[in-house]
Amino acid sequence: MSILKNRFQYKKYTIDKKLCYFKPHATKIEKSFSEEIIFGLSLKNKMVQPKFFYDIQGSDLFDKICALSEYYLTRTEIEILNNIREELTITLDSGYRLVELGSGSATKTRIILDVLNKIQSKIEYFPIDISEILTESSEILLDSYSNLYITGIIDTYEGGLRFIEEYDDKKNLIIFLGSSLGNFAEDDAIHFLKQINMTMKRSDLFLIGLDLVKDKKILDKAYDDSQGITSQFNLNVLQRINDDLGGNFDLNKFEHHAFYNQELQRIEMYLKSKSDQLVHISKTNTDVKFNKNELIHTEYSHKYTVPQIKKMMNQCNFKINNMWFDSNQYYCVLLVSKF
Repeated sequence: MSILKNRFQYKKYTIDKKLCYFKPHATKIEKSFSEEIIFGLSLKNKMVQPKFFYDIQGSDLFDKICALSEYYLTRTEIEILNNIREELTITLDSGYRLVELGSGSATKTRIILDVLNKIQSKIEYFPIDISEILTESSEILLDSYSNLYITGIIDTYEGGLRFIEEYDDKKNLIIFLGSSLGNFAEDDAIHFLKQINMTMKRSDLFLIGLDLVKDKKILDKAYDDSQGITSQFNLNVLQRINDDLGGNFDLNKFEHHAFYNQELQRIEMYLKSKSDQLVHISKTNTDVKFNKNELIHTEYSHKYTVPQIKKMMNQCNFKINNMWFDSNQYYCVLLVSKF
């Protein structure tokens, strides 16, 4: 598929000479959201994909989660990225464009942009995110870097990667931070990593952050904080269904439920119905029945051991160039390339 064909699938929005973004036709996004929500809520074991957490309100709540003392992941990953600035500066050169899966927190993105700023007179940044928060974060970044040019892609990761693959021949540094791969089931994670590998050129690099197996108490607190911010974040997906699809979810009739499953090495996060109830979603004319204590699965967050990570990367045809850890061995960041 050529870029010419891509133009029929995406609409280009030009803000100014330094910022533009591509977005699939609105009907495509709305159809995907409504279809996936109704499908997930129609299953025997109800579920909502975690990618739908990140509307504007959800993204704001996640930023608050990242600042919590219990939520070690963000500050630990930032620690690692700060420690490897010089190594990345030596590894990269002026030919790399930054491609980010998920528009990311400003702090993490800035660390990588600072590295590129040392070696490039012009920085190209292609954030891929399903949320339109991408446009806001991009405008903030432009205020800090006079030589930054941003092309955003408001789409799924898969759609955005296909767009990048067909865009041009420039080398890409693809980053996927926040241990977001942990949200995928094991088979899906392997499939997604293989997709990334297939879209990469030989010269491309892939930087990924992964959370490691650790004490259950640390993990439980990280996903069920004392201030209840994670609870608000989880419940907000129901508010998004209300706002976007005309649902009548009463958020007071659901509660946040999260725990670490040691056997399966993953956090499991749910919304639990407090009573028997019937919810109507008007835009799809759908009724969803809930029994008391029935669960909606909203997220898995898998944790990994180092041998598991090495096996997974090898299985997906990635060569590990570097692997870095924080001082507590809670987390790792990998730089990989195609075999």
